[in-house]
Amino acid sequence: MVPDYWEQACRQLARRDPVFRKLVKAYPGITLRSRGDAFQTLTRAIVGQQISVKAADSIWLRFVSAVEVVKPGHVLKCESDALRATGLSARKVEYLQDLARHFKDKLIEEKRWPEMSDNDIIADLVRVKGIGRWSAEMFLIFYLLRPDVMPLDDIGLQRAIQTHYNNGEKLTRGEMQAIAEAWRPWSTVATWYLWRSLDPVPVEY
Repeated sequence: MVPDYWEQACRQLARRDPVFRKLVKAYPGITLRSRGDAFQTLTRAIVGQQISVKAADSIWLRFVSAVEVVKPGHVLKCESDALRATGLSARKVEYLQDLARHFKDKLIEEKRWPEMSDNDIIADLVRVKGIGRWSAEMFLIFYLLRPDVMPLDDIGLQRAIQTHYNNGEKLTRGEMQAIAEAWRPWSTVATWYLWRSLDPVPVEY
């Protein structure tokens, strides 16, 4: 699924900011897409925490092979040692098992998400072990396709802002926040294009 706001957001960002005028032209025909599976999106976010995209992709492929189907029941059936053998840390195995239990026991109510604000969804998700604000923001972007998510804790986004707006020199969080305010209400789209400027291949969760 492609966000219905994408073209409008690209036009507005390109009109107001020369950085996006260039990036939108540089990456035509590709957009943010949702895989349409909440559990898989959150699972991938946990696997990808604090490691490179390349390492996360490698571990993910081994993880999928170990569990066979990325569903809560399959994750819970898989032995902890088998999950560790995929390259996951003991802590991430614990997080994934807790996430699977939350879904299996219906402690996460997906039906309520369309009516909830971004911050309310983040508050709901961070009750699961291992899901902090960054993982919840990845979920808002890659599963719910919310248009105005600004994940300023993301190292890739920080690096891209510094590259495009400060000649690669370090910026404080407050300075990055001030720059990013101009992207609203399309922070998700701006973030996606800035990620592309570092890695042309779109990441999907």
